[in-house]
Amino acid sequence: MERDTIRLSKRGDDGYKVISVRLKEPTLKRIDEAAGKTNRSRNEIINIILDHGVDILEIEE
Repeated sequence: MERDTIRLSKRGDDGYKVISVRLKEPTLKRIDEAAGKTNRSRNEIINIILDHGVDILEIEE
């Protein structure tokens, strides 16, 4: 009998990296509210916010 093969890649090889971030409780609450209202995960909301924030970031010298 022929066996099916299950192929797995290492975590992190999808272009994403796992990091740890400390957030103030009111900020996390707002993120969770946005996630609930849009039926998205907390992670997805944070990624959307960070992608946008990096695009509009200006560093003053």
